[in-house]
Amino acid sequence: MSLPKKPEREKDDTRHWDDRRGRIFTSKGGWVIGEAVYHHGYSMMDDFIGQVSFFQVLIMSVTGRLPERRLADWVEAIFICMSYPDARIWCNQIGSLAGTMRASCVAGVSAGILATDSYHYGPGSLIAGAQFIVDALKKKKHGMTAEDILRQYQRHPDSKPTIIGYARPVASGDERIEAMERLSVQLGFERGEHLTLAFEIDEIMRQKFNERMNINGYGTAFFSDQGFSVEEIYRFLAVVANSGIHACYVEAADSPAGSFFPLRCQDLEYQGKAARPVPER
Repeated sequence: MSLPKKPEREKDDTRHWDDRRGRIFTSKGGWVIGEAVYHHGYSMMDDFIGQVSFFQVLIMSVTGRLPERRLADWVEAIFICMSYPDARIWCNQIGSLAGTMRASCVAGVSAGILATDSYHYGPGSLIAGAQFIVDALKKKKHGMTAEDILRQYQRHPDSKPTIIGYARPVASGDERIEAMERLSVQLGFERGEHLTLAFEIDEIMRQKFNERMNINGYGTAFFSDQGFSVEEIYRFLAVVANSGIHACYVEAADSPAGSFFPLRCQDLEYQGKAARPVPER
């Protein structure tokens, strides 16, 4: 009995990489020496300096679109909201440890930022938060209520829904939302469909489960209403906690080395084997 002949493997198509061999392709921009530094067709020295804000340029670096100034100001404010100078916060603690050990500022702040990239907290959780509200609005437009949507995130009828953006480890509610709502009014932003639904969900969570929307749920809903994709939101907020990490690094670095949260041996509770003699050779 003869086995069927295997088809010859098609030759791998490497044209995309071959075209780029030894060359750099970019749609972002670059420096034309002696002429200008270009960023998506703008001359950075002529069109940006003194005319647009850093956060406008940051958002354009991610999206390719230059946003209006009021939106960039809103993003700047949420950076402030996400940078508490509190060394008890996990990422700030890394900055403090780097400072007390005399690591460089760049190393300490970078390590703290890297620690924020988690599915459960920090910028890393923004993808799940944004995806939730985008999916939730689609479900609502197909006839589901906010309560119907929440039921899909319950393990059983009496359990709290498990949703990134609607809980907080040490408190119920989020003081940053009130501050950002005030700014939204000042800047003339109205609630869009995503944020309206986010507040509907927040009210159900408050009444039934004593949980509230946090800054993740609020911010991702707002940004979704502004037309940003899930990935874009994560990208331009990637270093959103850096100011708080900076503050904690500097405070520790400007203090005597090793003085951040020092411990004596007697501060530790040893639970291993009792002391025993070392055998002679």
